[in-house]
Amino acid sequence: MSSPATAPPAPNNLRRIVAASLIGTTIEWYDFFLYGSAAALVFNKLFFPDSDPLVGTLLSFLTYAVGFAARPLGALVFGHYGDRLGRKKLLVLSLLLMGGATFAIGLLPTHASIGAAAPVLLTVLRLVQGFALGGEWGGAVLLVSEHGDAKRRGFWASWPQTGAPAGQLLATGVLSLLTAVLSDAAFGSWGWRIPFLLSGVLVIVGLWIRLSVDESPVFREALARAESRKEDDERLPLVAVLRHHWRDVLVAMGARMAENISYYVITAFILVYATVSAGVSKQTALNAVLIGSAVHFAVIPAWGALSDRIGRRPVYLLGAVGIGLWMFPFFSLVDTGSFGSLVLAVTVGLVLHGAMYAPQAAFFSEMFATRMRYSGASIGAQFASVAAGAPAPLIATALLADYGSSTPIALYVIAAVLITVVAVGVAQETRHRDLSDVAPVPEAGPAPETEAEAEAEAADARTV
Repeated sequence: MSSPATAPPAPNNLRRIVAASLIGTTIEWYDFFLYGSAAALVFNKLFFPDSDPLVGTLLSFLTYAVGFAARPLGALVFGHYGDRLGRKKLLVLSLLLMGGATFAIGLLPTHASIGAAAPVLLTVLRLVQGFALGGEWGGAVLLVSEHGDAKRRGFWASWPQTGAPAGQLLATGVLSLLTAVLSDAAFGSWGWRIPFLLSGVLVIVGLWIRLSVDESPVFREALARAESRKEDDERLPLVAVLRHHWRDVLVAMGARMAENISYYVITAFILVYATVSAGVSKQTALNAVLIGSAVHFAVIPAWGALSDRIGRRPVYLLGAVGIGLWMFPFFSLVDTGSFGSLVLAVTVGLVLHGAMYAPQAAFFSEMFATRMRYSGASIGAQFASVAAGAPAPLIATALLADYGSSTPIALYVIAAVLITVVAVGVAQETRHRDLSDVAPVPEAGPAPETEAEAEAEAADARTV
């Protein structure tokens, strides 16, 4: 019989928890993607006007990359305090930081008003965005994962993952609407501020929903046990992760390589490749990405549900191998210059990406013990993003410039796929794990002398 910590909550309560996580992640990804779009459209002129246009664009994208650099720090800080204080409190803080930074960008004076201080302030606010996003993901997926039981955890935990395509759709949609109804002069003067200021309204809605949900019962139970035991590992979750779960952290980082690199190649680098090599307009390529993102949003829960039936590893491996096999057809379709072929290339790529992204939330959650789960999942996910997603568009662009061909880029993604296949291949299947009963691997020591001692030692480990 299920314990109180692991019994599934009432359907209405679980849906509210899922909604709180989904809306929060959508808002945070909206803020993150909005910055990237604005960097390409107006930031080079507003904050770096002394540079030539190309240099200004590169500088504005450099501030975009700064957000990735701050994500591991956010993972460390939010993971540490999320494992000590709770998931809900840190999720509220991450939403406030991200929304506050985005709203402040909408009020930021430009270079024409305050000179060099403008790009400096812009970079600082981008750092805050990256820091907040680094802490958001782990808490959002854990809040859902720890409220449900194992039978449908993959399905429910995949919903916060849909926040990425939802945020991208929302950010791009708002910008497209504004550029359609405003003149270039009006948009460059004041119109670009509207989507950033809109974040303030979205944050209020997100906070209202997040504050209405309960803390994870699995975490509350583990916290009560930890307070009675007063162990150093539990007061320092990062130390416990590195001591007991370092293999799981490496598995999570390896699993992220193909997922993260392929996503930014398909959604970001495609805007460069389609215009340079296939002669497609950037707007046409962007429309293809929007259509693919809508399908991506729809299929993620389906992949999550499939992982509940056949396991996290088979679905993840299906997506990774599928992406590797799709890379050469992907670029061949883009090279045709046909809008239909471009939509097909991006959509199939994102559907296969979803097979990795959907089970990732439950998969990573199930790897770690409760009092170090926020730290472990966040560190594994966010440290990998610095080596994978952050440089992926730059590496792909450099390969295209050096070789003038898509072949090295396809091989680059395939190399990442090989890393992911090895990482997921050596991992244990986790779909049947009870999150309140995930214990760290014990350190090597003298074997217990009696069966009673062995049982006591195992019971002690499970209380983590």
